[in-house]
Amino acid sequence: MTVPDPVVLVACDKFKGSLVATEVAQRVAVGVRRALPDATVRSLLVADGGDGTIEAALGAGYEARTTTTSGPTGRPLQARYAVLGATAVVELAETCGIVHLPDRRLEPLTSTSRGVGEAVRAALDEGCAEIVLGIGGSASTDGGTGMLSALGARFLDASGHEIPDGAGGLATLDRVDLSGLHPALAGARVVVACDVNNPLLGDRGAAAVFGPQKGVTEQLRPQVDAGLERLADLLAEATGRDTRDEPGAGAAGGVGYAALQVLDAEMRPGVELVLDLVGFAEQVDGADLVITGEGSLDEQSLMGKTPVGVAEAAARAGVPVVAVCGRSLLAGGQAEAAGVRRVYALTDIEPDLARCMSAAGPLLEELAAAVARDLADGRL
Repeated sequence: MTVPDPVVLVACDKFKGSLVATEVAQRVAVGVRRALPDATVRSLLVADGGDGTIEAALGAGYEARTTTTSGPTGRPLQARYAVLGATAVVELAETCGIVHLPDRRLEPLTSTSRGVGEAVRAALDEGCAEIVLGIGGSASTDGGTGMLSALGARFLDASGHEIPDGAGGLATLDRVDLSGLHPALAGARVVVACDVNNPLLGDRGAAAVFGPQKGVTEQLRPQVDAGLERLADLLAEATGRDTRDEPGAGAAGGVGYAALQVLDAEMRPGVELVLDLVGFAEQVDGADLVITGEGSLDEQSLMGKTPVGVAEAAARAGVPVVAVCGRSLLAGGQAEAAGVRRVYALTDIEPDLARCMSAAGPLLEELAAAVARDLADGRL
């Protein structure tokens, strides 16, 4: 069945290494209109709660703020957060993420989450009462002590001095003092975008599973785990509860744990949270087709990444979904089982992967035009 003057909703993540989400949305819209000049094209920037979350918020009408944060090694960094009304969106990757390590040199014992706490503090000082926190892209395994320190907590050694930032400093941790926490936290709602269910400690914990990508070797892991366990013991005493084993506590080197334990945060799947943030439910209403996608569709995409999250949300609205991507590594039937009716890959029209990267924009327009023609001809 053909669709006259269709309404198409574009809800794509970035094509990492080639196009940011804004560029993806623009190129897909151009391609659709090239084949279907009378189509109505709506565009949303979406993400999975990691890097790109602020861009999605800005695309949905949030206003950008800039503040100075401590990057992952303490070097000052100008970072953005986004505000709409009383809600602020803060992104760990933006404030102190692994991408900001000087020369990309891993610092497993000294890197800190302090910067994300500084951005949260700036938002609270501005009067924001809801903090949406994306915690992907962390450089540290400090149990969130850096973030909490920026919000007024004190982590002290036996002499009463504040311990150094980073996982290494936890070796000298003797007591915690939460009395100086930012007063606005008492009435604030904190929502964390988190797609992992790992606990803080053990074989599935922060140091074991995510530590290696931050430089935590097998030799360092016992030291880091011991420090995190000491932190959990002390915070359990200080707060009267213990969240170390809760799903997501191991996320972002323990930032998830700090948010649960001290900020009483709510954990939500990243893409689900972002789709609410950008008003997906309102935008998909009346659409004939949703086009989603990201740079590579693979097994990881099936585990809570943007395309599958979009497909699930669109299915609830009864709208079919196709995906565009640079390449697809999914076996036959996997995408369809995840709610994606058809996958269109740049490699379908350009086998040279290097050219797919360098000419992603024009190729994506061509791919989107093919999607529009299939829609017009009743093949979707």
